[in-house]
Amino acid sequence: MKLAPSQLRAHLDKGLAPIYLVSGDEPLQRLEAVDQIRHAARASGYTEREVLEVGKGFEWQTLIDAAASLSLFAERRLIELRMSPKPGREGGQALAAYAADPPADILLLISCDKIDANGQKSKWFKALLGAGVVIQTWPVERAELPDWIARRMRSRGMQPTAEAVALLADRVEGNLLAASQEVEKLLLLHGPGRIDVDAVAAAVADSARFNVFTLVDNALSGHVARTVRMIDGLRGEGVSPVVVAWALGREIRAMTRMAQLLTDGQPLESILARHRVWERRKPLLRMALKRTPLNRWYALLRLAGCAEKASKGAMAGNPWDELVQLGARLAGARLTLREPLMP
Repeated sequence: MKLAPSQLRAHLDKGLAPIYLVSGDEPLQRLEAVDQIRHAARASGYTEREVLEVGKGFEWQTLIDAAASLSLFAERRLIELRMSPKPGREGGQALAAYAADPPADILLLISCDKIDANGQKSKWFKALLGAGVVIQTWPVERAELPDWIARRMRSRGMQPTAEAVALLADRVEGNLLAASQEVEKLLLLHGPGRIDVDAVAAAVADSARFNVFTLVDNALSGHVARTVRMIDGLRGEGVSPVVVAWALGREIRAMTRMAQLLTDGQPLESILARHRVWERRKPLLRMALKRTPLNRWYALLRLAGCAEKASKGAMAGNPWDELVQLGARLAGARLTLREPLMP
């Protein structure tokens, strides 16, 4: 059975299924769905919890053994399996076998990133779907974000005006975790009741500018205006230009190495694996490598060197101007500024 995250609470109030699979690339909704299931499991007497992390070298027999072992402390147990959305042949067989005969005293809670269309056609996915409940979480689209924020605020007892919701949605820019944190902050500051636009403006920081790693990902995604705005925001928050230059330069150096290997004819997936790229970042890096030719990566490398030297005072010039140019160029902007030569 498939359920939307909004349907999960009502389902749990009626009783627990033997298996839950929670997947998706939106971290807040996935985390909250897992938390709801954990809470319901504890309330239903699943007092012992075992966590299995599926990493390199993981033996899938571990899952079968854990399900078969007797507990010394509890009659009911919760097994949490944290895995890749592609468990492989051995993993798929283990999951399908488990789903064919799930133990009566064990609740299996599986969490992973988004499972693609091919994964949803697999035997193991269909077996889990038939034996339990699948909850897939999806990013909230920008047009849907105000409604999402308004519902969350009302669930906390607040009564936001339309203008307050619009301002909050504009500031968090689709980051649900940031939106949730800001809602909790408003509740702490003002308590239940009416929340107007002035309250939001006074209490909410611009969560779209929350760190340099988000800046790097925005630049790789090709968001020129947002990248420039985030650099300006980091400057306004007093972040050292050395830190920003380090983050951008580190990423550009890694991307240049990968682009060179790709040009040399090596398979992209093996390159990403060699550089230990996280699964959720792979689509971002694939897109950036496809968009940017090798000669442009080397030009970016020269710009990064200038920005790093300027940020440390080893070269004349305003370091923030260098960083704006570097960030915009990394995002794909075609600036008319002269390309600096290697010092």
